[in-house]
Amino acid sequence: MFGYEFMREAFIASTFIAITAGLVGVFVVSRNMSFLSHTLSEIGFAGASFGILIGISPLVGMILFTLISSIAVGSLSTESSRREASISAISSLFIGLGILFLSLSSESSSYATNILFGSIVGISAKEVHQLMILAIFVILIFIIFYKPLSFDSFDHIGAQAAGLKTRLLSITFLVTLALSVSIGAQIVGSLLVFVLLTLPAATAKYIVHSVPKMIIVSVGLSLIGVWLGLYLAFITNWPVTFFISTFEVIAYFLGLSYKNWRLNH
Repeated sequence: MFGYEFMREAFIASTFIAITAGLVGVFVVSRNMSFLSHTLSEIGFAGASFGILIGISPLVGMILFTLISSIAVGSLSTESSRREASISAISSLFIGLGILFLSLSSESSSYATNILFGSIVGISAKEVHQLMILAIFVILIFIIFYKPLSFDSFDHIGAQAAGLKTRLLSITFLVTLALSVSIGAQIVGSLLVFVLLTLPAATAKYIVHSVPKMIIVSVGLSLIGVWLGLYLAFITNWPVTFFISTFEVIAYFLGLSYKNWRLNH
């Protein structure tokens, strides 16, 4: 399997993607922003399609769209009464824009499928290097802001009372989330990247309770999911996203069952 260059590149890329998604996902879940990761994934689809239309890298287009939109869409989380309707409207708009941009470009429908659902053969060595740089940047940001970000994510009121700059922390988190969506979409696709950003962390929350342990479990589940998915996709020629999603869903329900069992014993 590793005799093929595209598989080596895919495994390297997926490793950095899994680490980033598993790390960021813990804070996505703790901040109750799963809806935002889903919306940004659809905005990312429009960004990638726009990049193709104007002749730039789909990754660059995705980053531009998600970075600009993350802060704007994130502000809707404070308007709980209108949040769901607003998010649905924004998601629908950007899916429509993504389809429009692709229809105006000269790319084939198979390229659109790769953007939406990912591909293990569509990533080049140059793109792997770009992903590695972005992933390392996101990880460094979390290392620098780990303590205040953890405090704000798990006890927002306490963080405000302690005098932390919660607005700055929120913007920092939204930027890293936007980058994580753009990074993860390269393997699992723009429409299903939220799977890696939510399910491993949600599963970890059922199993362990401290933030460091949640990060370890979340990253571990993400790594196992993408590695297993790539291997099974290689031997079956089925979509890698199917295997990743199936593994993470099974792990989630096993974690939920474990939590229920522990509460009853």
